[in-house]
Amino acid sequence: MKKDEMHAIKGILKEFDWDKKKYISKEFQDYGFRLSEMLGDLKHKALYMKLAKETPRYMLEEAVSFVKNANNVKNPARLFMWKLGQLKKAPKKHLLKS
Repeated sequence: MKKDEMHAIKGILKEFDWDKKKYISKEFQDYGFRLSEMLGDLKHKALYMKLAKETPRYMLEEAVSFVKNANNVKNPARLFMWKLGQLKKAPKKHLLKS
């Protein structure tokens, strides 16, 4: 299943793991949970949910992209957090284009 494709609700509900995601009711919670799964850090899923709620989505997406493109990563979650910190410290020049 590709990320940008439209899917029938029946197919989405079939794939939904009701045992793992039973307390997820908001979009940011689902995004944070999927982020923790992708980074292999389910132990800290609450942290990723908080980041998904409070951090601009473009920063999270850029950090995830950085981790996906990196080779031989021992700890993807650590690399993600490092990159996210770098993005938060960086000046926001690309947002000021008019």
